Amino acid sequence: MRKLIFTILAITLIPSLFAQEGKVEYVDDESCGCELVFIDGIQTTQDGDRFGFKREDGSIIVPNKFMFVDKFHGDYCKVYMNYDSCGMINREGALIIPCEYEDVNYPTDGMIMVVDHGLHGFFDTLGVQRIPFLYRAASSFNEGLAVVAIDVDSTYVGYGYIDHEGKVVIPPMYEYAYPFYEGYAVVKNYDRFGMIDKNNREVFPIKYEIVTSRYEGRIFAGDEDGLAMFDDNFKRLTEPVYINLIGKGDGLTLVSRNGKYGYIDDNGKEVIPCKYDEASVFSDNRACVSLEGKWGIIDTKGNVILPIEFDNSKYRGEAYRFHDGLALIEKDHKYGYCDMEGRPIIWPCFENAYHFSYGLAPVKLGSWGYIDTTGNFAVPLVFDMASPFEWGRSEVVYHGEVHKMNTEGRCVKNCKNAPKSWKN
Repeated sequence: MRKLIFTILAITLIPSLFAQEGKVEYVDDESCGCELVFIDGIQTTQDGDRFGFKREDGSIIVPNKFMFVDKFHGDYCKVYMNYDSCGMINREGALIIPCEYEDVNYPTDGMIMVVDHGLHGFFDTLGVQRIPFLYRAASSFNEGLAVVAIDVDSTYVGYGYIDHEGKVVIPPMYEYAYPFYEGYAVVKNYDRFGMIDKNNREVFPIKYEIVTSRYEGRIFAGDEDGLAMFDDNFKRLTEPVYINLIGKGDGLTLVSRNGKYGYIDDNGKEVIPCKYDEASVFSDNRACVSLEGKWGIIDTKGNVILPIEFDNSKYRGEAYRFHDGLALIEKDHKYGYCDMEGRPIIWPCFENAYHFSYGLAPVKLGSWGYIDTTGNFAVPLVFDMASPFEWGRSEVVYHGEVHKMNTEGRCVKNCKNAPKSWKN
């Protein structure tokens, strides 16, 4: 359970280091049978099984020489020369980390973690190695410090923290340690967890079986029988009665008590009682909830927006969650959509359906097609299968062949046996 909670909070509460930023645009190029991707003016190119990059004006940044490339993350991109050697380039195409390492992480705090022969070290964003390959394990830098595993003696490896110069500022005195977040870090000793500050002061006693990362001034701590919420001064706000912490949205944390789900605010008040069989984290001031096998939608005050009388036979993650202002709903094995006020804009009538993206949703009536947010067919029912749009593309099966289609209804990949456009 401890591992589950840490995993959930890491995914739900901590911003992803790999989130794509900036403008993303697809360009059609059937000559190479591929899709080319613009991110902030940089385009992926391909020649056979090799990849490179060029600018919008056509000038070459890097010729097609890499076996694999990632998309750019800000000013940097991870590249592979072969299966087991990777490096990193910048927006000018300079190979700031040579393609000769086992792994390379994207920069955080101006530092790039690199792995060589199982040991971790750090480079700066100019490609200068600042910290040698000394550590069996290490985290990326966060708030000026990185966790590292250091051999204390021939039998014991301890976890501590280093600064950007590689100086050990917190000694390797912990069984395990996590990166700093909001000024504090979770550490472990004798199978118990607590928290320290950057001066290595134990601000939260190392006595709990479970301690979550601090987020927006709140943490949860306890054991497998229950967790309590603590404020930013580590004052306990609730009794240790919560078992599952699913995540936080719109100022409310989704929790579980006595096998039921509800929501608490930052003061520890259970503003929506733990009475639901299942529930989701709030987003856009809406959450989906379930009672006795039926589903509906509530707002942050606990008001029922969509009556809890609908189905979710396929238990899709996107059902009853809003995309483009509409949520997928199900009734008697038919699918439709409701608006933010819970009004069924498109009453359940489709045999199958998925959520909206780019103003379009795939639906099935015998065959698959796409409707717009008014319920009109934007692409007719001509597909064997269809998927939601992602990055401006959807995957469709037409006469047994897989194709890519853009939001204009035009085939953009594997188009030899497909019409130029499927749109009405």
